Amino acid sequence: MLLAGICASAVATALFAGGPDGVEAVEGHSVRAQARFDLPGAADRSAALTYDRSLVPEGSWIEVRQHTAPGGPTTVRLKVAGMKPGHAYGVHVHQKPCGADPEAAGGHYQHRPSSDPHHVGPDNEVWLDFTADRRGAGAASARHDWGFRPGEAASVVIHDVPGGAGVRAACFTVPFGPVGGGD
Repeated sequence: MLLAGICASAVATALFAGGPDGVEAVEGHSVRAQARFDLPGAADRSAALTYDRSLVPEGSWIEVRQHTAPGGPTTVRLKVAGMKPGHAYGVHVHQKPCGADPEAAGGHYQHRPSSDPHHVGPDNEVWLDFTADRRGAGAASARHDWGFRPGEAASVVIHDVPGGAGVRAACFTVPFGPVGGGD
């Protein structure tokens, strides 16, 4: 089986704009990761694992991009291909890397950690729900005025249904960057 390895670039970037000398450095943070889904036994070869092959077939593709603007918002974008056409998925950033056990990714990353069910939602978490088109492709994005705490956001989990819960159909380990935007 041909696997595409993770292509990640977690780079604190320098963006240049016109200043007195024509160059002004402004820092930000960007991540781009992509992979093809494989079975959990391939955890040593792929950062993307499928637990439900009927919803996320082996070889389907995922790309996640994060950009945190200097002192500003964080945007996370998701693109997928090869999914079950017409199916609605729930997708969230999770706390830990993927593993053979779907629960290895831990719970949803929350900007303000809480056990109160009222804090489960797209304002306090990164939700990237989508419905696959007739070709199995989908995309979503989320924008927040806050960034990730270092080491506390490590994967994207694809659930079998949209919303705050659902069975974990697949997982993708992503090297999300550090805190950026406002609090």
